[in-house]
Amino acid sequence: MAPATVVPRQARERAERLRQEITRHDYAYYVLNAPTVPDAEYDRLYAELQELESRYSSLVTPDSPTQRVSGTPSSGFAEVVHAVPMLSIRTETDTSDAGAVSFDARIRRDLGLGPDAAPVEYCVELKFDGLAISLRYEDGVLVQGATRGNGTVGEDVTANVRTIRAIPLRLSGSAPPLLEVRGEALMYRRDFERLNERQTAAGEKLFANPRNAAAGSLRQLDPSITARRPLHFYAYGIGAVRGWRIPATQLELLEALAALGMPVEEHRAAVRGAAGLTDFHRRIGALRGELPFEIDGVVYKVNRIDLQDRLGFVTREPRWAVAHKYPAQEMVTTLLDIEVQVGRTGALTPVARLAPVFVGGTTVSNATLHNEDLIHEKDIRVGDAVIVRRAGDVIPEIVGVVPERRPANTRPYHLPTRCPVCGSAVFRDEGEKVARCTGGLFCPAQRKQALLHFAGRRALDIEGLGDKLVDQLVDTGLIRSPADLFKLGLTSLAGLERMAEKSASNVLSAIDNARRTTLERFIFALGIRHVGESTARDLARHFGSLDRLMDASEADLLEVPDVGPVVAASIARFFAEPHNREVIEQLRAAGVAWAEVGGHDPRRAGPLQGKTVVLTGTLPSLTRDEASEMIRAAGGRTSSSVSRKTDLVLA
Repeated sequence: MAPATVVPRQARERAERLRQEITRHDYAYYVLNAPTVPDAEYDRLYAELQELESRYSSLVTPDSPTQRVSGTPSSGFAEVVHAVPMLSIRTETDTSDAGAVSFDARIRRDLGLGPDAAPVEYCVELKFDGLAISLRYEDGVLVQGATRGNGTVGEDVTANVRTIRAIPLRLSGSAPPLLEVRGEALMYRRDFERLNERQTAAGEKLFANPRNAAAGSLRQLDPSITARRPLHFYAYGIGAVRGWRIPATQLELLEALAALGMPVEEHRAAVRGAAGLTDFHRRIGALRGELPFEIDGVVYKVNRIDLQDRLGFVTREPRWAVAHKYPAQEMVTTLLDIEVQVGRTGALTPVARLAPVFVGGTTVSNATLHNEDLIHEKDIRVGDAVIVRRAGDVIPEIVGVVPERRPANTRPYHLPTRCPVCGSAVFRDEGEKVARCTGGLFCPAQRKQALLHFAGRRALDIEGLGDKLVDQLVDTGLIRSPADLFKLGLTSLAGLERMAEKSASNVLSAIDNARRTTLERFIFALGIRHVGESTARDLARHFGSLDRLMDASEADLLEVPDVGPVVAASIARFFAEPHNREVIEQLRAAGVAWAEVGGHDPRRAGPLQGKTVVLTGTLPSLTRDEASEMIRAAGGRTSSSVSRKTDLVLA
C-alpha cells in the first residue's frame, strides 16, 4: 500500500471523476427519478472509489459520496443558532376558495393597490408534510444541516442529513461562498409502508404517518439508522447568503436552486390574482392522492422579492406568504364502540363507531379496524381518544390512540366467540389474522356467497342462477338457505325484475334437475372452508355416505388421502355447527339426493383401486371430466401430472 501522503496524479484525477460521476447518477436517481445506469454499474463505480480512498486516505473529502454515512452515534444533538431565523408562515383557516380570496385582498390592501390596479403575481408551491431543515453550504460544500427548532435555535443533524442522497454534498456550477438552503425532509408513501413492514417484522413500534417517520428518522442519534430509512428533500427558500445575487422573484429563486443541483418540486408556477390562487389550490387538491408524498396544502408567496421586502413581517410570520391547507386528514375523536361486521365469506371485521368528526373533507363516524391483532397491536379500547385518518377517498382508519386521554375504566378488546349475525361459533385458523363464522349455510351475512357457490357449475350446476338473480332472491326474502331454492314456485320467481315466465321456468327446471347429484358434488356444494373438488371426491370415496362423513372425527378425517390437520379441523367444525346440519336436513326433506360415487359403493374394490392415472391429450369419445369420472368409479384417482406415484398414463 502506498503511503497516504503519496498520491499518484492518475489516482487523484480518477477519484475526482468518480465522485463527479456518482454524484451525477445520485441526482438523476434520487432527484429526477430517472436512473441513468443500472444498479450493477453504479455499484462498480462506488466500489472503485471506495478502493481508491482506502488505498490513499488523503483522497477522502467531506463531499465524497462514500462519506454519506461516516458519523458515529452521538450522545445528543448540539444547538445551532440560525443566522437568519427559520420563520413559519401563517395558515389560512378557511380551506375553501375564500381562503385564497382573503389572502389576495389582504396583500392588495397592504400594498395600497386600488380596485383598478393589475392583479398581484404570486409564486405557488406545495406545502409538504415533513420536517423543515436548513442546509449550510460554504464554497459549495455541505458543512451543516439543522432542524428548525424554535425558529431561532435548532439541532445539528449534519451527520443524518448527509445520508439523504437527494441532498447534494457539493453544489453544482458556480457556488457562492455562503448559501443556506431551506427546505423539507420527507418520506415517500411507498417508503413509509415498507418501513412499517420492516418494523412489524422486527417486532418494533409502527410509525403513525410519513411525517412522524421522517422526523423520527432525521433525529436518530446514530446516522446509520437514518441511512436505512429512505428520506427525500425539496428546497423552497434560502437563509443566510454571501456572494450570491438573489434572483428578482421567488420562482426564479427556485429555478436558481435547481440549477445548483438542489431538488425542487415540479409543481410550482407563477399565477395572477385570486383566480390564479384558487385554480392552483383546486388542481393540486385533485392531484393530491397521486403525489408520491403527503401534502397538507399549498403555499402562496408574493412572487417579487422587492415586494416581499416591502411587505415585511408580523411577529414571526412573513406578511407576503400564507399556507392554504386542505381539510384535515387526521383528527382526534372518541371511540364510542367496536361493532363486528360479517362478510360474504364469513370473515369477521371489527368496525369502530366514532363520535362524528370532520376529517378529509367529510364527516366520519365509522372507521375500519381490520382485525383483532391490529387492535391489540395499537392497544385500541372503547372510550379511547383516537387519531382518525382519511386520505382522499380511502376508507377512514384509526392510526393510533392518545394514551394520556384514556379513561380509567377501559379494557382490552376481544372479538366475540359467537357470530353476531347468526350465533354460530367463531374460529380462527392458526397463522391467520381473520376470524370466521362457521355457519356457512345458515348465516344471513354469508347467504349470497353460499348460494352462488352451491349453484356453481362444479357444484349442483343450477344454470341461470347468477349474481343478479341471487341478489333479488335474498333481498326480497324468498331465500334464506340453499334448501329454500327447492321450494320456489313459478309465480314468485316470475315476479322478480327482468325475470319473464319463460326464464323463470328454465331456472325452475334447472333447480329440479339439481335434486339428483353425486355425493362428491354435494360435499363440494356445501362450501366447507379448504374443501375443493379434489378433496370432496376423496371424502366421498373414503366415507361412501354423507352421514359417515358428518359423524367422522378429526382422526377419522386424517385417514383420507391429502387431508391434513387444517382441512380436517375445518370439516369437523362445519359439521359440528347445528345450523349447518339443520340446512342439510332441510335439503334432504326437499328431495335433494345423491348417488354414491359412480353409482357404486366406493369402499368396494374396483379394477383401478389404489391406482393413480394421468390423462393427457384429447380423448376421441369422452370429455376429460367424463373420463375422470369413469376412472374414479373404477376406484382410481386422477392426477394432472406424472410423478413417481403415477401408475398409469392414458394418452
